[in-house]
Amino acid sequence: MSLLSLQRRMARAVMTPLTPGERMRRLAPDGRPMRRVAAEFIKPNDRLTSFERLEIYNRQYWFRLVSGFAEDFPGVRAVLGDRRFDSLSKAYLKACPSRSFTLRNLGSRLESWLRTHPRWAGARQKLVVDMARLEWADIEAFDAKAEPVLKPEDLAGVDPGCLRLSLQPYIQLLDLRYPVDDLLLAVREDVPEDSQDASNAFNERRKRTRVAAVARLKPAPIFLAVHRVEYSVYFRRLEPEEFAILRRLRQGKSLNRATDGSFRGSKVPLDRRTEKLAQWFHNWAALGWFCRPQKRIAKS
Repeated sequence: MSLLSLQRRMARAVMTPLTPGERMRRLAPDGRPMRRVAAEFIKPNDRLTSFERLEIYNRQYWFRLVSGFAEDFPGVRAVLGDRRFDSLSKAYLKACPSRSFTLRNLGSRLESWLRTHPRWAGARQKLVVDMARLEWADIEAFDAKAEPVLKPEDLAGVDPGCLRLSLQPYIQLLDLRYPVDDLLLAVREDVPEDSQDASNAFNERRKRTRVAAVARLKPAPIFLAVHRVEYSVYFRRLEPEEFAILRRLRQGKSLNRATDGSFRGSKVPLDRRTEKLAQWFHNWAALGWFCRPQKRIAKS
């Protein structure tokens, strides 16, 4: 057996989902007894059979996946509760197994999976989807690439009508229906600093109360930018027109087209729009949200 063949057999066996009782399955995915499969590439020792040795790796692999997934989505867990979240996480990881060298990417398909498998989130499916989107955006914003920041001198002599501004890759723009940004911050604050049972029980009750309060809210549009400053991620609420401009800039539209179309149907009075634009662009530039162009911006 070649090394590559051995690695593939080991990987298939280790990545086989556990039984409901969290033990290794008796049958391999191809229907053969797992004991026979294990004996083909693992030797027994004086304490453990080949099957038992393989089961150690199989169980630890899945325990680490489930644990890592829970660490990435504490908000989804708070919304669903521990039992339902555990069922959802195992179903998701079976349907969308890890295909990356890093656990960081485990939740990359959660939003799309939730939309096509709503039963796992139950009556709170829309709230769960919003929370999953926010928590994945948090991951993306934390370690996505940052380009050199646009400086005033990069714009010298440029016709605004020809100007196209690029947003930093780490900025995530979300249109949501529930205030999951506030809820996620509250969930994180409720993580106890000690392991006292009384403290844990109090925090769990408070968390459930907050989740229930948000779940009772009537859905309403919320626009959010998830960004980072010096390796810390922040959530910034945006006005609808502000969000529309940023989204159009990300789509590659020129500055003129991005701003003109974003006020269509807006409630912002005409005499305040210039002031609003100036304030928004000042804030975005101060936060370093615009990238310096790789090539000199063409002058008209």
